[in-house]
Amino acid sequence: MPDDQPAGGVPIELNKVTKVFPGGGAPAVQELDLNIPAGEIVVLLGPSGCGKTTTMRMINRLIEPSSGDILIGGQNSRDIDPDRLRRHIGYVIQQAGLFPHMTVAANIGQVPKMLGWDKQRISERVDELLTLVGMEPATFRDSYPRRLSGGQQQRVGVARALAADPPVLLMDEPFGALDPITRERLQDELLHLQDDLAKTIVFVTHDVDEALKIGDHIAIMQRPGHIVQYARPAEILTNPASDYVEQFLGAGSSMRLLRLTKVGDIELDQVVHTSEGTDAEELRQEIERDGRGYALITDGMRRPLRWINQADLEERSGPIGATGDRVTGAIGHRMTLQDALEALLNADTDVVPVVGRRQAYAGALSLATVQNAIASIKSRERERRLRRGEAQ
Repeated sequence: MPDDQPAGGVPIELNKVTKVFPGGGAPAVQELDLNIPAGEIVVLLGPSGCGKTTTMRMINRLIEPSSGDILIGGQNSRDIDPDRLRRHIGYVIQQAGLFPHMTVAANIGQVPKMLGWDKQRISERVDELLTLVGMEPATFRDSYPRRLSGGQQQRVGVARALAADPPVLLMDEPFGALDPITRERLQDELLHLQDDLAKTIVFVTHDVDEALKIGDHIAIMQRPGHIVQYARPAEILTNPASDYVEQFLGAGSSMRLLRLTKVGDIELDQVVHTSEGTDAEELRQEIERDGRGYALITDGMRRPLRWINQADLEERSGPIGATGDRVTGAIGHRMTLQDALEALLNADTDVVPVVGRRQAYAGALSLATVQNAIASIKSRERERRLRRGEAQ
């Protein structure tokens, strides 16, 4: 694993990984196969004792596998020095695990210091990360962990894990000890950070709602340490692989679908979108062919800037430039349908752009789009109930 890691994530592959502890009887993890795509959040979900944390800790070799292979970015972890491996894998645990005798800045800068970064670079990185996790550097860099709230400590823990810009982040029940409001806020912040950073994140939890909210994919585990279903949240809710999965999810899956299905998982509108350099007459003709009567103007990174309609382009020639009305809000692709519906009801326009990673345009959302998605969800639920009835 090279020392100059890119900002984005790398794939992780577990092949027939088994862990047997001495005197432990049955394997804690048994011939586990798992492919984790680069830049995704994959949640290991299951009850206590199913091997979630053991699996995670084998990725950074805090626990050595008894057999099988773990590939990180295509390289076998057995071929990487364990200390060097861990310095390039961020690790966040419950209750942060900060060093109480060190300041916030010293905690965050610990791994960069071990990697030989100079003081100026470390200081700049500390301030950058504190700002990234919503903590004012001037206020918090010289504080000690005991003076921080639980939520603030977890933010510092995330900042520390990101300090050396690792491609992989391991998170072991990181928000489990927090109150519900703080926990939900930090989940939202994690998703926002991930849109910008695109790390490969392995997240352990036993909380179903947390898994459904943050996971791009979820691996549901069962004793003795194997995966019974690995899929996107919406698929797990609409098509659980077994009675065990359905029982573990519990009642209310239909409501969860509305509350936890992400905007990025439904079919979005694709409105005409273009740049400020587009010729006005060409855009007017394209809008006319599309039939909606409007288009979205984006910048060089495809971030939404303005809405423009056909009337704005009448008798105009040359590049469209700054013509149009400023976009006043966007919906994140990780936002739930429930939250997206609320955003639409409060929006100034009937259609709101949806943005993905780095705030790039990914599609558009209207009330009709949400209604169609809800109808599709209901249809899948009816089909699932019919299949289960026929199987009984």
